[in-house]
Amino acid sequence: MVRKIVIAPDSFKETLTAAEAAQAIELGLKVVLPETIIYDKIPMADGGEGTMQSLHDALGGIIKPVKATDALGRIIDAHYSYVEHTKTAIIELAETSGLEKIEPTKRDPLVTSTFGTGQLILSALNQGAQKIILGIGGSATNDGGVGMMKALGVKFLDDEGNSLPEGGAALINLAHIDRSQLDTRLKNVTFEVVCDVDNPLLGSTGATHTYATQKGASPKAIEQLEQALTHYNQVLTETFQQDYAHIPGAGAAGGTGIALVAFLAADLSRGIDIVLHETNLKARLKDADLCITGEGKIDRQTIYGKTPIGVAQTAKLFNMPVIALCGVTGEGYEVVKAHGIDDVFSVTGLDDRPPNHHNAISKAEAFEHPFRYLKALAQAVAKIKIIEDV
Repeated sequence: MVRKIVIAPDSFKETLTAAEAAQAIELGLKVVLPETIIYDKIPMADGGEGTMQSLHDALGGIIKPVKATDALGRIIDAHYSYVEHTKTAIIELAETSGLEKIEPTKRDPLVTSTFGTGQLILSALNQGAQKIILGIGGSATNDGGVGMMKALGVKFLDDEGNSLPEGGAALINLAHIDRSQLDTRLKNVTFEVVCDVDNPLLGSTGATHTYATQKGASPKAIEQLEQALTHYNQVLTETFQQDYAHIPGAGAAGGTGIALVAFLAADLSRGIDIVLHETNLKARLKDADLCITGEGKIDRQTIYGKTPIGVAQTAKLFNMPVIALCGVTGEGYEVVKAHGIDDVFSVTGLDDRPPNHHNAISKAEAFEHPFRYLKALAQAVAKIKIIEDV
């Protein structure tokens, strides 16, 4: 008998945040199901777009505005989320150092810097943060996280004792790293890094060769940046007496991953794992009878670390039925049924959805009125699939 339903969707890309999707699903269910049912809405994410927003919504953060610099050193209005009762800051690198912040004609990883991300971390320290969750996707940089560490007090010097200019190209002249002025408050801060790639720092699958082109690098610049990061890693290895270059995720965000591990002893984790932990999903599912998850599109790729599978596998620890709602289904979506999801229903698809619940909705219509149609889908699923168990 269904008494409690956990609603734990990801965002529906370009249409609904995870929190909005959860609300639409709850409202649709309530049209049909008894008032006695308890609903627990938990916005989710997997490390991609919307992860920081989902954690902000789920953990009850407050937005903190900050004046910071973008990847080209221009002053911008930025923000992060702060959860007062747990002293946790939720920061997104892309908020300051992101590719989308830079006009396409000005993108140049030879000179772009993560300094602004360090400014956000510094602001969080001033708030009293004891834990920082940092998402490092979408960077415009290839500076090995050096800009970020500069903002936190580390000095990167050439052989004449001069501070290096910003950008990845400058690292070829790095001779010495001075950590004596690193902000001492960082010793008491735990870092959890949301890292949705596992690239090493160097080589054909490393930071530069994999991502620098999309950040504006020419073939010549790619070779220059690879040489600079290789030299940077040599100095890091000498400084810390350990080579971090091959750690999965070291090359994330243009090498920011290696700086977080080396200087701040951060853990690089899959986004879904951090979100599952931070939202306490397992405990909140324990006394539930049904779990509803979802995202904009469910297809064969969903089984590779995506939110619906992470949620479903957690629910299956309690042998709980799991329903996934989505905007559209893609090729091979049925494979999710072998990974914990029992039923998939889509706004636009014809397969595996309640019969005759409404006329077929086009993708264009679904994009134009996503909240309305997701609510309608949840209502139909409740009527056809859930009401019999209440």
